[in-house]
Amino acid sequence: MIKPSTAIEAVTSAISEDSDLAGSETSPVLPLTPEDVTMNAPVVHHPIVSIIRLLGAASAALVITWAVYFRGGLALISDNKALIFNVHPVLVVIGFIVLNGEVCVATFASFLLNFFNYSYCNCLLVMAAMLVYKTLSGTKNFRKALHLTIQFIALCLGSIGIWAALKFHNERGIDNFYSLHSWLGLACLALFAIQWLLGFYTFWYPGGSRNGRALLLPWHVFFGLYIYSLAIATTVTGFLEKATFLQSSNLISRYSNEAVLINFMGILIIILGGFVSLAVIMPPSIKSDAYKGIPE
Repeated sequence: MIKPSTAIEAVTSAISEDSDLAGSETSPVLPLTPEDVTMNAPVVHHPIVSIIRLLGAASAALVITWAVYFRGGLALISDNKALIFNVHPVLVVIGFIVLNGEVCVATFASFLLNFFNYSYCNCLLVMAAMLVYKTLSGTKNFRKALHLTIQFIALCLGSIGIWAALKFHNERGIDNFYSLHSWLGLACLALFAIQWLLGFYTFWYPGGSRNGRALLLPWHVFFGLYIYSLAIATTVTGFLEKATFLQSSNLISRYSNEAVLINFMGILIIILGGFVSLAVIMPPSIKSDAYKGIPE
């Protein structure tokens, strides 16, 4: 069995880039926090990352195909108001599902690492936490900046997508925020924005204290996973709502190619969410030299 102290020593020995965590001759070495472990461990590559990214790319490709091939294209300004609405599903899926999935795994695993206090499972979760955050090399600050940048792009895309839906409704005289889908979408956007702002303030600039970051981390991670799950639920209800409108208006039949595509997109996004969750709990195969010293 892996001893917790041995596992932490193995991870600590791999930290060479961050003097504020590794310590120096004149400054004491502070105990590692879950954030330190997940953000400073060696770069790890795992096959499930490729699967997640493949599913994400497929989801984005299908929703673009739906908007362009079946729905006629995309436009933020057009006399054809349907083209304005088509921007909504494309940007929301790419932002809140595909890009957000890139960082969800790492933060959720970080919470489990903190919660179970470095048990045997923690050694596996340290590795799981690297699945997304640790697939790129670079300094801790670089990876933090990349994390925040991807999330910010996702927030911007999602915001524009929701704005496109509101613009379509207003120009067509359709009421806003009357359906379950719209309520979930509004909650998702609000929580995502709050999550990003708190993360930026605490973990980047001006940056919270070590204790403050440790206190916020479990909540930051919980809401990250919660928002991602909420985004999946919102997307699926949106597909269902749009398909129902199209079928009730006799624009498509129940068994048409477009109807099948809409159903398939919903299933694919649910599968993507499942693989993101699997990436957290699945013990990866690590071949890094930094872990060869960990005894059985």
